[in-house]
Amino acid sequence: MEVGVYWGCMILTSQYAYEVSLRTVLPELGVSIVDIAEVSCCGTPIKNVNQKAAIYLALRNLALAEKTGVEDLLVPCNGCYLSFSEAIHHWTKDDNLRTEINNLLMEEGLKFNGNIKLWHTIDFLHDKIGIEKIKTAVKKLLNDLKFVSHPGCHILRPSTIVNVDNPEKPEKLDNLLRVLGAECVDYPEKLDCCGAGLLLSHSETALTIAGLKLKAIKNLAVDGLVVSCPSCKIMFGAKQEAIGTIVGEKFEIPVLYYTQLLGLALGLEEKNLGLELNQSPIEKILEKIS
Repeated sequence: MEVGVYWGCMILTSQYAYEVSLRTVLPELGVSIVDIAEVSCCGTPIKNVNQKAAIYLALRNLALAEKTGVEDLLVPCNGCYLSFSEAIHHWTKDDNLRTEINNLLMEEGLKFNGNIKLWHTIDFLHDKIGIEKIKTAVKKLLNDLKFVSHPGCHILRPSTIVNVDNPEKPEKLDNLLRVLGAECVDYPEKLDCCGAGLLLSHSETALTIAGLKLKAIKNLAVDGLVVSCPSCKIMFGAKQEAIGTIVGEKFEIPVLYYTQLLGLALGLEEKNLGLELNQSPIEKILEKIS
């Protein structure tokens, strides 16, 4: 199986562990990665300033992906996934916009046909590769571990545009954890935002939003929190100390990408999964697994 990958900005500049773990686990599941050359930002940061420019940036990246000949494009970042999905939605619905964008793309010798299929990490693993294939590949069951999952907002809402999972009751990430042998605990705050969207404009509010969720998770006494979005990983992992200061709580909650746990369950070496790059205390989880 061959899949193109659009990494976006954040994964390649600060969340290397996500890239490292994906590049390590996908070949183990029979997937060959095709990197897309000459890509740019997905357009999200300028959406509120110039929506048309944001749509153009997104569709330009998709045109570059189509140019490689791949039929499937993996977009691991939730924000980039929504940006691309929104751009395709507007391109499909607005004839004038479609003509204008196509003319701009032609200046670079590009064309977007709308034929490429978008995948996020969660539905790519759950639906494209499949639970059964992952189950047969697992070599080390994570039977003694209990997690909560955080799928993130931008792959669930607005549900008229994105459809990675059920927007009211997402279960695919939980299913992916259970196939590794881990227990997955449901909790009322599962759909609550990480707060990253407010971090630059209202930082204390963003940290408070994340803190309320971390407090709820702390009370569940689980082994860790599992994510699949770089922004969510930064909020819940790297900013735990700052969040604790804001909400008056001390947090020591391990936060991992699902792909890192998948790699451990596949029997892959820790050094090849970016675990040393985690910015939360994961030592107890590694001890339990070993």
